[in-house]
Amino acid sequence: MAVPIYVVDAFTEVPFAGNPAGVCFLEKPVEDSWMASVAHEMGHAETAFLIPLAGGDYSLRWFTPTIEVDLCGHATLASAHALWQTGRLSLEEPACFQTKSGPLVARRDGDFIRMDFPAEPVHEIQAPPTLRLAVNKPPVWVGQNRMDMLVQLENAESVRSLGPSINAIAMLGGRGVIVTAESDVPQYDYICRFFAPAAGVPEDNATGSAQCALGPFWGERLGKTSMMSYQASPRGAVLGVEVKGERVDIIGQAFTMLEGSLLC
Repeated sequence: MAVPIYVVDAFTEVPFAGNPAGVCFLEKPVEDSWMASVAHEMGHAETAFLIPLAGGDYSLRWFTPTIEVDLCGHATLASAHALWQTGRLSLEEPACFQTKSGPLVARRDGDFIRMDFPAEPVHEIQAPPTLRLAVNKPPVWVGQNRMDMLVQLENAESVRSLGPSINAIAMLGGRGVIVTAESDVPQYDYICRFFAPAAGVPEDNATGSAQCALGPFWGERLGKTSMMSYQASPRGAVLGVEVKGERVDIIGQAFTMLEGSLLC
């Protein structure tokens, strides 16, 4: 039986930008090894797998080409977009997901999608001895949460011109490293990049889950609750962020690039 699968560019309203994610609709649970093989075959930073649950919710899991991850923003946005676009949900219905990071909800907000995620604030740590080698820039501040390391650099140009050692980043442990600085252009509050080679993603194009750390971090420093983030990846991405205490709204758009079927 054919299994529906889509490729959706997330955090962009135009094709060939943002972050592409696979979105696979299943009718019932399947082996983890099968999902891992599909994600490896797709080759995107994450492929999402959805199973309908009683009451209208969906089970949602995310796999990179090499591992399963506990939280992913862009593939959640892509999943919600695909649910509405294919008519599995009406445009007025929220997309409610049960995940390894708890319940997540996405709602349409005009032309945008607004996702309700848990805040993942970072706590300051001493910079590991190999961090300077990993990022090739002197850090201003270093923090950690349950998933990632956050490294603040002196300015936005340092983030844009960063030439990190991917192998050294992989040795730091955790899921990945967020590199960030205050924006030097007025339309954005901060810029960032995200590297997760240990998870099979050398550099991610748009990382919604990183905003769960970046939102509280920059909100405290800038005195704001609503911010705009620019991810300075090769494809570039724009992400809206609104901090709401222990939750963070992540806001963006999506574009369906491909629809098809798995025949395995």
